Amino acid sequence: MVFGRGTRLLAGAMTVACVVLVGPSARNGAHAGSAPVEPDRDIVANRVMTWNICNPCKASDVGKAAEIAAYAPQVIGLQEACVRDVEWIREYLERLHGLVYHVSYGSVLHNWNRCGGVPWSPGGYGQAILSAAPMTDRVNVEYPDGGSEDRGYLAVTTSVDGQPVRVFNTHLAQRRQETVRADQVGVLAEEVARHERAIVIGDFNAVPDASELTGMWALAEDTDPECRPASTGACKTTTDWQSKFDYVFLRGATSLGHRVHPSEYSDHDMLYADVDLT
Repeated sequence: MVFGRGTRLLAGAMTVACVVLVGPSARNGAHAGSAPVEPDRDIVANRVMTWNICNPCKASDVGKAAEIAAYAPQVIGLQEACVRDVEWIREYLERLHGLVYHVSYGSVLHNWNRCGGVPWSPGGYGQAILSAAPMTDRVNVEYPDGGSEDRGYLAVTTSVDGQPVRVFNTHLAQRRQETVRADQVGVLAEEVARHERAIVIGDFNAVPDASELTGMWALAEDTDPECRPASTGACKTTTDWQSKFDYVFLRGATSLGHRVHPSEYSDHDMLYADVDLT
């Protein structure tokens, strides 16, 4: 039997509606009595992504999940992330795209205006890491000075391309707060330096030649070879205002390639890197 386009669209809409009605809290029984969703594609075992998903942009979590699923990274670092939005993104990745991820949260702020909830129990806001492999040794650190808003980093140990690696996900202070960011980089770099192999991802709110990033450049290199403090090459921008703020810093690893993917769902672009840890 051949179904028309309208029928297929109705079926797709009903699938999304069912997910919305059931909700993330039903994860453990999500597929009881039904066949699991076939993955859109295999997870890419050596791929790491960073994405500031923008809050309060109020964009579609279904759309964000679809964009992530198109590249199926092993590890995803999200910034400006409300716990509830991450729960939905993770749920859509599994139910609509067949991609299953573990999650660790690095909330540094609980704010009802940003993340909903109720006044006495507001939603968590900050960083999150999704990984296709289990994560251990989670550490969530709030910087002593967040600047105009609380900021911090989340660190876990997980597997990328079958190799154990320490992954850091951070979001530094907003623009025009250079001295605050410099102090934050100092806190982060001190911890990164303890590891021979590390991947540091996030929104640093600073261009490559900004002085506050000196501590990171002393420890690692960005996945984009054109993005260096003294580079004259074509460093790809990662924001709507044509600045490079988002990084995948590699320590004890090599970049095999990267891509910046513009997104309609955020004022930051998705950035992913394929890495070699052997």
